[in-house]
Amino acid sequence: MKTCLVAFLIFSLTIVGLAQHSCYGADSPGLRKVRMAFTSLSAVMMPPWIARESGIFNKYGLQVEVIATPTGVEGMNALIAGEVQFLQISGGTTASAALGGADVMIVGTTLDTLVQNLMARPEIENAEQLRGKTLGITRFGTSIDVGARIALRHFGLVPDKDVAIVQVGGMESMVPALQSNRIQAGILSYPAITQAKKLGHHVLLDVASLGMPYAFTGMTTRGRIIREDPDLVRRYMMAQVEAIARAKRDKNLAMAVMGKYLRTTNPASLSDAYEIDVQKYMLKVPLPTVEAVRSVLEDLATRNPKAKDADPRRFFDDSFIRQMQSTGVIDALYR
Repeated sequence: MKTCLVAFLIFSLTIVGLAQHSCYGADSPGLRKVRMAFTSLSAVMMPPWIARESGIFNKYGLQVEVIATPTGVEGMNALIAGEVQFLQISGGTTASAALGGADVMIVGTTLDTLVQNLMARPEIENAEQLRGKTLGITRFGTSIDVGARIALRHFGLVPDKDVAIVQVGGMESMVPALQSNRIQAGILSYPAITQAKKLGHHVLLDVASLGMPYAFTGMTTRGRIIREDPDLVRRYMMAQVEAIARAKRDKNLAMAVMGKYLRTTNPASLSDAYEIDVQKYMLKVPLPTVEAVRSVLEDLATRNPKAKDADPRRFFDDSFIRQMQSTGVIDALYR
């Protein structure tokens, strides 16, 4: 199983910015080799991209291989199997895996609300017209799935009864599915939102406007790594926090890096993604909170009874971020 997963990661997934990157592609003596995966082609995944491309990981003694997985499901499988040490992933996927017995833990939350839009084809003028139609998500059990169900319930629609929910694959598949009328609506993130608008699709609901706390995206690792190698986690998290600060201060760099990983040169798409995901919603202090994880568990409880009475604190370790916060490390990055 492990051998198959290694082959899947190496040959089936997108390996981003590795040997072809002249600055950081070669082995660097003295740096600890680490593998991480990001789980969606969305701007919310940006911190490790910046940390790698600008050399911040190297600054903290790490040589990080950055891997893309189609969704959080594949990423979580890789983490559990030990093929990667860290994930950039939804808190919901982490909590779901932990409820199933996996030794995984949230160590940072970069966005604490669902930054998504419910978007529909031009002929769907209001949410009521979604009855009997199909709404696309990436995969069941992901944050995109959560956003879909929240959006439908917000309009008084019953998921899977009034509106069919179907999987279309990665976020990059969402706009083509709308264009082909395979789906009549979908839950999109940036930069797919900008692309869809340009093609005439429109927003029925900005899910973030509901103000619901939710551990949308952040950093996850195995509990064993936290217990046995806390210095590795500390250095990895310090690099991510510094990358967030760098991105917030340097729009040009952030857009260039996002363009490389998202494979787009469209300035409007990149600018929208930057202003919404990075400047507006990305947390300077990526602290996991009880409130954001409780919302995750409340949603999971509708499908998994184990989540109903679970203590939110069981699913995250905020000690690394709290230490950086209390010692003034994060504040210093913005002076």
